Amino acid sequence: MHVPDGFINAPVSVAAGVVAAGAVAVSLRGARRELDERIAPLAGLVAAFIFAVQMLNFPVAAGTSGHLLGGALAAILVGPYTGVLCVSVVLLMQGILFADGGLTALGVNITVMAVVTTVVGYAVFRGLVKVLPRKRRSVTVSAFVAAALSVPAAALAFTLVYAIGGTTDVPIGRVLTAMVGVHVLIGLGEAAITAFTVGAVIAVRPDLVHGARGLRQKLQLRVGGELVDAAPEPQPTPAPARRTRAVWLTGLAASLVLAGVVSFYASASPDGLEKVAADKGIDAKAEAHAAADSPLADYGVEGITDGRLSGGLAGVIGVGATIAAGTGVFWAVRRRRTDEDSPAVTPRASV
Repeated sequence: MHVPDGFINAPVSVAAGVVAAGAVAVSLRGARRELDERIAPLAGLVAAFIFAVQMLNFPVAAGTSGHLLGGALAAILVGPYTGVLCVSVVLLMQGILFADGGLTALGVNITVMAVVTTVVGYAVFRGLVKVLPRKRRSVTVSAFVAAALSVPAAALAFTLVYAIGGTTDVPIGRVLTAMVGVHVLIGLGEAAITAFTVGAVIAVRPDLVHGARGLRQKLQLRVGGELVDAAPEPQPTPAPARRTRAVWLTGLAASLVLAGVVSFYASASPDGLEKVAADKGIDAKAEAHAAADSPLADYGVEGITDGRLSGGLAGVIGVGATIAAGTGVFWAVRRRRTDEDSPAVTPRASV
């Protein structure tokens, strides 16, 4: 659903940029409360994983494909504020290095693909885990539904932006029907990926899943015919650093394999927005990407003629760049929180 340059006019693109900048600023502040010494490196890995999986377009209808957006997944794993930052880092890397998503449309893409998917996905997720039984399976089910709804919500948000600032004269009802219709199907693929990933992490390290925290039920005992709360269970000892490192290395290896090998077998059909744009005429005024001459444009390495090698190497570079950029951002946010939490040292008066 990467919006190219030329789809949205300049004033609305600027306005979306302001909204996106505000959301990122709020998220930088909010992420200080979510990031700790375990989650900070995991957040960079989540960004890299989303980048890798977004290269895996899957078919959803005749001549149409879809790919992960990742907002709900990131919010559930590392928190909603950090989730917005994860997807924003991915979109920035894609736009600058791979000419995917217009640079003038970066604000639109962050607003639609990072902010809307994260906010809607996490709101649905939190609502469901409050009413479902407090079990790990409920987290996975909630993740599935949240991700499934976040994608058509993003399609609806794009349609609204297009209705305000679209550069072509296409009836908005046709755009809305086509966008939401195809992205409901894409949402099912997103839901499956999100539920599988969240379930896999919960199975090995539930303490690393932001959305699974605080879900343990209180133990109650029947005393004299009445239910009373039992003494709270002792908190589990934090997992040793080597176990966190093992999860990180496993996730990194999976991201590299997905981007470097599996991406070669992804669907070559246009994604939902591209297909709707071509069918409805939204792309009549699309502009060439400012980074079209990038050596990594279109997810290939310039000068390498073998398609498998070129695409795989580009994917590996993308994963590396995303995890480096994301980890740098999240450690900086984490350090800022540490500095703010540190007690000020009062200088001693000299005698």
